[in-house]
Amino acid sequence: MTSLASIKWDDQGLIPAIVQDASTRQVLMMAYMNAESLRQTLELGETVFWSRSRSEIWHKGATSGNTQKVRDIYVDCDADTLLITVDPAGPACHTGEVSCFYRTISEFTAHTEDTHA
Repeated sequence: MTSLASIKWDDQGLIPAIVQDASTRQVLMMAYMNAESLRQTLELGETVFWSRSRSEIWHKGATSGNTQKVRDIYVDCDADTLLITVDPAGPACHTGEVSCFYRTISEFTAHTEDTHA
């Protein structure tokens, strides 16, 4: 068992958190947590992240209603990444897609090449 004190935060005090649907095993998103957002996640039982763009705590679904009920939180072998299994209430992606990972690299590069031509 890994103690929270053993977590390896990066130089900004963050750790990547991969979110996976507990039932389907589909990867839904990746975000960052700091110690406070992890504490709130454990306390609330729903995902709470650190928004790097807004520099603030972000409770997933607070405005959209697309919350993620936490089932388990796993710490990887190096204690520098979290895997959070959840029961999602709606899509994870701000685009409305179920997962933020809905494009293959070929689709992504084809689209970006078209827009930069």
